[in-house]
Amino acid sequence: MKVALLGHGVVGRGVDQILSSRDLGVEVTRILELPGRLDDGRMTSDYEDILGDGQIELVVECMGGLEPAHGYILSALAAGKSVVTSNKAVVAAYLDEFASQARFSRASLLIEATCGGGVPWIASIEKARRIDRISSIGGIMNGTTNFIVDAMEREGAEFADVLARAQELGYAERDPSADIDGIDVRNKTAIAASVAFGCACRTDIPTSGIRNLTKADLDLLASRGLSLRLLGRAVQEGGRFAASVEPVVLGHRALEANVPGNFNLLSLVGETVGELGFYGQGAGSLPTGNAMVQDILDFRDGRRPSYDLSADLAYDPGLLRGDYLLRSGLAPEGSEEWAPGVSLLRGLSAEEARATLDRALGADPTSFMAVLDARG
Repeated sequence: MKVALLGHGVVGRGVDQILSSRDLGVEVTRILELPGRLDDGRMTSDYEDILGDGQIELVVECMGGLEPAHGYILSALAAGKSVVTSNKAVVAAYLDEFASQARFSRASLLIEATCGGGVPWIASIEKARRIDRISSIGGIMNGTTNFIVDAMEREGAEFADVLARAQELGYAERDPSADIDGIDVRNKTAIAASVAFGCACRTDIPTSGIRNLTKADLDLLASRGLSLRLLGRAVQEGGRFAASVEPVVLGHRALEANVPGNFNLLSLVGETVGELGFYGQGAGSLPTGNAMVQDILDFRDGRRPSYDLSADLAYDPGLLRGDYLLRSGLAPEGSEEWAPGVSLLRGLSAEEARATLDRALGADPTSFMAVLDARG
């Protein structure tokens, strides 16, 4: 089977190396690169060379970002070529469009590598949904933030020091905003919820990260037998759905509270199967590259996923409500004191909580907010 790579950076080179060093029956025959970087005979800067090559069955997008990745993926699908991608930003934004084009062209879109690192999360959702209605999905979806919080808790380290270590290890980018502000988890949550619920989940869901998390915050929680993790969550009920990304305060015995390092813990709840959990590495180029090659091999072996996102679910933020802790110089009206400088706000939706945090940040830029785990 002949494939083309779009991009030959860290991810693209990794995929190329894995495929070239093993006898897998897959040959990379074309690589799209910038004009000044054509240092391999397989490389071209003209995408039409790939679209017009009838021997290429599969396009592997390794570029990242929204454009030109969006246009390239759509063009490949329209040309009847299937696509493998780990680009969570473009898939979250355009999954419905990609899925529709893939069905029309009888091509396939393989997106396992967008969520969960080396965990087969999307495939597991697809498998569960064949015979079950999934009522919720969620969990630790970002290995970088879990590495940071876990190290801060275990070592008593400061946020900035652990972030620098994560960057040295290749878990976090030079600009870590997508990780620490929850954007990465937001994209993964939108993708997983879309596949689980069969609807085009919006990407403008309430999102908060851990940028302002401090050692003192975690010390306070630990003194009360509590921990914290950044979680993505989505639920559906009665023709409605909601999703959010937030720091969640957990009991120290909760499974999520005990996930170490750069690992992910993902779960779904089905009406008949109950709760299923999935655990594995979630940060670093190797887990992502592994997931992309697994998608390539699945396609080689005849797997042709198709996503129907036609379910008419209304977005209802009120489905996700909880009690929130806010550490800020601003104590909102109607709140209770939970600890000195920390307010308890009861019964907020995730959207209401995000709006409250925005107002607090306007008065105190160091403010931090987390929701209490409803499981107790």
